Amino acid sequence: MRAYLEPGAAVGAVAVAMAVGVYVVAVIDGTAGRLAGGTGRSDLGAVLLDPLRTVAVLATQRRRRTERPDAPGWALAPGLLGGLAATGLAVVPVGPGAAVADPSTGFVVFATAIAFVMIAVFLHGWSPNSLFPLIGAYRYGAQALSLQIPFLLAMLATALPAESLAVMDIVQAQEDLWNVVRQPLGLPIYLMVGIGVSFWGPLNLPDGADLVGGTSAEDAGTDRLAWELARAAMLFAIASMGAAAFLGGWWGPLLPGPAWMALKTLFLLVVMVGSRHLVARVRIEPFVVACWAVFIPLALVNIFVSGALLL
Repeated sequence: MRAYLEPGAAVGAVAVAMAVGVYVVAVIDGTAGRLAGGTGRSDLGAVLLDPLRTVAVLATQRRRRTERPDAPGWALAPGLLGGLAATGLAVVPVGPGAAVADPSTGFVVFATAIAFVMIAVFLHGWSPNSLFPLIGAYRYGAQALSLQIPFLLAMLATALPAESLAVMDIVQAQEDLWNVVRQPLGLPIYLMVGIGVSFWGPLNLPDGADLVGGTSAEDAGTDRLAWELARAAMLFAIASMGAAAFLGGWWGPLLPGPAWMALKTLFLLVVMVGSRHLVARVRIEPFVVACWAVFIPLALVNIFVSGALLL
């Protein structure tokens, strides 16, 4: 029988993990921005305090309202995106037998949460009743539909060695050999898809500057704060699952399992968050073509090779 925490403890554990993860994402983003700009390399105090300053500014900023918006949908979208991040994070184990929830279908739960992100982003763009947010919503629809299949194939390949859809079993099966070595194509595809799901950096197409902010064009104050927090939480959930599914999770010498899990998650966060400052934003048309013509075939090769190694 799989293990589950009590509801109160589960909510508390996920909330604390998300708060820490969001803060770490903000610190990494601030540090990468300063390094990329060549300023403030030694100003550690400012890097650590900047996220708190940003929260304080947005929390006290006046909210913006458009003509005849769908106010409930506008308010619901960040909550839905954050809830999906929390759902995905809940099935990621931090150590042997240590997970908020360890269902036998943990892989399916995480994949479903990722698929529903499209609904949250579309709702966020459609609700303000404004042109640029609506274009951003449709743009994310094209982006999400293109990356779902590569994502599922890359994730499914990690379940083959474990012969299980439980995330705990997938990590356990990497005791002798991590999936990043067994399936070298899997992690790069997963990271690309993860950046796309979180519409971050080079794949921040629905909220791109060419759309004056896209789905966030009409956001200000607490509306923008909630959306940015939810997006950072989704990035953290994706990095955590990547550490568990591809980098061996808690496996590693000397340090305790949770410490290894934290270090591996931090490494993936640095790669994903840093892409915002190191890689130019791509256009939606070549990205869609690349997903269908390049990444899906590569993901199929990855899963075929993984299956052949098990024979």
